[in-house]
Amino acid sequence: MAAIDGTVVGIALPSIGRQFHAALSTLQWVVTGYTLALAALLLLGGSLGDRRGRRRMFTVGVVWFAVASAACALAPTTDVLIATRVLQGVGAALLTPGSLAIIQASFDPEDRGRAIGAWSGLGGVATAAGPLLGGYLISVASWRWIFLINVPLGVVVLIASIRHVPESKDPGADGRVDVPGAVLAVVGLAGVTFALIEGPTLGWSSPAVLAMLAAGVAGCITFVLVERRSAAPMLPLTLFRSRQFSVTNVVTFLIYAALGGLLFLLPVELQVVDHYTPLESGIALLPLTVIMLLLSARSAQLASRIGPRLQMSVGPLVIGAGLALLARSTTDSSYVSGVLPAMVVFGLGLAATVAPLTATALGAVSDDHAGVASAVNNDVARVGGLLAVAVLPALAGISGASYLHAAALAGGFRNAAFIAASWCVIGGVVAAVGIRNPSTSGEGPAAGHVHPVDPDEVCLHCALDATPLNT
Repeated sequence: MAAIDGTVVGIALPSIGRQFHAALSTLQWVVTGYTLALAALLLLGGSLGDRRGRRRMFTVGVVWFAVASAACALAPTTDVLIATRVLQGVGAALLTPGSLAIIQASFDPEDRGRAIGAWSGLGGVATAAGPLLGGYLISVASWRWIFLINVPLGVVVLIASIRHVPESKDPGADGRVDVPGAVLAVVGLAGVTFALIEGPTLGWSSPAVLAMLAAGVAGCITFVLVERRSAAPMLPLTLFRSRQFSVTNVVTFLIYAALGGLLFLLPVELQVVDHYTPLESGIALLPLTVIMLLLSARSAQLASRIGPRLQMSVGPLVIGAGLALLARSTTDSSYVSGVLPAMVVFGLGLAATVAPLTATALGAVSDDHAGVASAVNNDVARVGGLLAVAVLPALAGISGASYLHAAALAGGFRNAAFIAASWCVIGGVVAAVGIRNPSTSGEGPAAGHVHPVDPDEVCLHCALDATPLNT
């Protein structure tokens, strides 16, 4: 449900905008409302599962997500739709971290690899199915069905969870939950996001924009101070003492900002400028997932042999080239010549980058912190996408109702494609300068593995083997 919802809504944005005569900022809130709640509460959701019971929080999240989805489907106005999307994000923050933790705790070690492989594979299938399913439902029925379909899925998952999923907790976790950190994360992200989205419309000198920006910045600063002093922090800042971990998360932020920002605009451009149907715009994105499924494992194997630096440096440049190529779709509506080449280059860059990027975040810290390192890296990616959706349209000159006019949107989308591509180039440069390859061992049982220089870091080869945990 969560994977499908992450990709299905973008296809529906033009239909939602036309039905409600909505400005672009409203569509931005439809996307960012969900991402904001998920990004701000994801780490808290994982912490609650460890302390209160993973099955309990997972089932609560499933029910919450399904009820919020039904509310989204019935929303009579955009304000109600945005509010219910925020609630949907809260449900996703409760169910998403628990799913993998349940698998880790429930399967014997010899069966765990296959279980995680199934989890990762089905997530990939769901991600690919999202645009296709959304396009089909919009074509034959209404955009409201992309939310309503979560209700029967939620009932099936709830029944299966109650009958078959054992309860588990983290025996080493204490009872403390970082509620102040979660509240400050929401305040900080919400304030900054509001200012970035509403600033171009209300004016950057507007009292509301200035007040929310000040609240957001203050919330972010206070969040850091509270997390530094908390006995059980939601975000352990000590992780960032590792240069490898810090640099990897900077690259993650830049890459996923580029992806989130441009993939927010791409379905709208395909439907408004190139006159694709919702289903056709969903199919247009399919090569990305196909290439990822075919090449990600091979990319991980290559990085385990040569180290992550080359792929994390070159991969973002290839992604940037693919995003820049998408600018051609505004003058060439043919899928074969105008869109497909960009999708192929884009997909190749993603396949080269994502596996070593995730594995390097895992391998940069000790085994005891691998789980939280993965969660932090995941959250950094979501925050990057959140802020990019808020700021990229304004940087590209897209605002108000201009997204419904082909000529205005075409020019803005070209600007957005080049801006997003530049973020990827910066990410590649940061990786080339900051990422280091662990030294290779000599002869012996571990020969061929890539071992860390820092004794506090785990074997990158083992981290790469665990990549499906985070894809």
